[in-house]
Amino acid sequence: MAGQAFAPDDLEVALSGAAYTNNKTLILTVLNKAYAEEDGLLDLFVESLRQGDGTAQLIDHVLFVAMDAPAFQRCRSFSGVKCYRLRPVDGEGDDLSSEQLYMSDGFIRMMWRRIRFLGDVLKHGYSFIFTDLDVMWLRNPFPKLDSRADEDFLISCDKFNRRPRDYAGNELNTGFFFVASNNRTVALFDEWHGARNASAGMKEQDVLNQMVRRGAFRRLGVGARVLDTARFSGFCQDSRDAAQVATVHANCCLTQRAKVADLRAVLGAAAERLNGMAADLRWPAHSECAKSWT
Repeated sequence: MAGQAFAPDDLEVALSGAAYTNNKTLILTVLNKAYAEEDGLLDLFVESLRQGDGTAQLIDHVLFVAMDAPAFQRCRSFSGVKCYRLRPVDGEGDDLSSEQLYMSDGFIRMMWRRIRFLGDVLKHGYSFIFTDLDVMWLRNPFPKLDSRADEDFLISCDKFNRRPRDYAGNELNTGFFFVASNNRTVALFDEWHGARNASAGMKEQDVLNQMVRRGAFRRLGVGARVLDTARFSGFCQDSRDAAQVATVHANCCLTQRAKVADLRAVLGAAAERLNGMAADLRWPAHSECAKSWT
C-alpha cells in the first residue's frame, strides 16, 4: 500500500492525521529529491524507525514533508508513511531538488524554508519533534527527552559540556529538537525566520546560536534546554552510553554519500545489539565522514 498523501493546502489535515490526538504532538522531517534517492537517507531513516527499540509504533506519527515533486512521489512509494508536499512561497526560489552541499546557497535557502514551515506548524497549535533524515532513531526518543511542563524548546548540540542551560557554551544543532506550541515559541520562530534577510551567508542554525547568545530565550520567556549527547548522539561527539542512546546524527559530515555509508554501519551495529548478536553496542569508525572534508 502506498504512503498517504496530502495536498499543499491540506496542512491542517496532514498535521491532525499524524499527531497524537491527546496532545497534538507529531514528528516532522523534510526531504528533497536528493535525500529521497533510492538506498539513500530516506531509506535509512525509515529503516531505523522500523528496526529500532520501540520506534516502529512512531511511524504513524511522522509527517514526511517533501520540498519537490520527485521527493513527494518517492515518499508515497513507502508503505504506511504520511507525505505532505510543501510549496515554495514568493521569493524563496523553487528548485532545491539536487544535493545541497553544506553551506551552499541552496542549502541555506532550504534551511530557511524549513524554519518558515515549522513556524506555521506551531501557529496551527501543534507541538513536534523535528528530525533531519540523517538522524537514526535507535530507541523511542520521547521518554529520553524528560521534558517538563515549563520547557518549551529542547534542542540537540554538537558537543555537550554537561551544562544544559549553557546556550553559549553548547553549539546548538537544529538537526533534532522538540518544540511545544505556544505564544513564546511562535514568537521565537517568527523572530528566527525574520532574521534571515539580515543574515546573508548564514544558515539558520548559526542565526539561532547568535540569537540565544544575545538573550533571545530569556527575552521571549522560552524555557529551553540543551539535550545531552549521551542520549542524543552524533558523529561530532559519540555517546559513551550505548544503553541510553536514542538517536545518532551524522553531523560533522559533509556529503550525503559519506553520511549514508557511515549511518548504514551505525544501523548494522545497532541491529546486531538488538538481535542479541553483540553484547555491547560499539560505534563503527565514521571513516567516510572523516574523509568527506578532505
